[in-house]
Amino acid sequence: MLAVPPPMTLQKRPPAPFPLTVVTGFLGAGKTSLLNVLLRDPALAGTLVIVNEFGEIGLDHLLVERLDGDMLVMTSGCLCCSIRGDLIATLEDILRRRDNGRIAHFQRVVIETTGLADPAPVLHTVMAHPYLMLRFRVDGVVTLVDTVNGNATLDAHEEAVKQAAMADRLVLSKTDLLADDGFTELRARLKKLNPGAVLLDVAKGEATAGALLDAGIYDPDRKIPDVWRWLNAEAFTARGAETIPRQRCLP
Repeated sequence: MLAVPPPMTLQKRPPAPFPLTVVTGFLGAGKTSLLNVLLRDPALAGTLVIVNEFGEIGLDHLLVERLDGDMLVMTSGCLCCSIRGDLIATLEDILRRRDNGRIAHFQRVVIETTGLADPAPVLHTVMAHPYLMLRFRVDGVVTLVDTVNGNATLDAHEEAVKQAAMADRLVLSKTDLLADDGFTELRARLKKLNPGAVLLDVAKGEATAGALLDAGIYDPDRKIPDVWRWLNAEAFTARGAETIPRQRCLP
């Protein structure tokens, strides 16, 4: 008598990775103002926003409920949490909460960095961590540039250069404070530093959620060679002597 094979079991597929957008820009570039506008946009419903401290963002008018000291629920349908120490720990914590049904099932993550932040460690954290790279895909880097002080900032601060060079979207703020073509030199400099980035003007209403999000999987090969060098330096720091493999994030 032939043996009856055991019933086939369907393997549970891992969930699709969540798109993750990094919003950066030097001090005074307008990240807080932009984030407040975006949090009112229905297109960001189902988004989890990670900020450095709630006190830096004027969110009181958007607050519906405080889940605990680190998590807010917004009227727009967004969640908002603050980074407490290590970014890896923060991302792992929100994933556990979502998987355990302790927070709403967000569909997208936005990380807002400090003005002095180098974006390379944030990108390396998500692109190289074995677990996080399965659950997130870097969907783009949005960098705000203060057009009034942009050239001086780029001259004085390497972090500002990295922020601009690593961006997929360069958001130009304060252009309404300049005369016509007052930032021609800055625009040419940004184009040389990051020829593939899309330039968006806040004053002209171009910096909408639709224009900033869904930039596609982050690809350092489309940036100037320095971007890979900066990511490799982060890998060397994190791993001691190894360098980040030249591979793309998982789709």
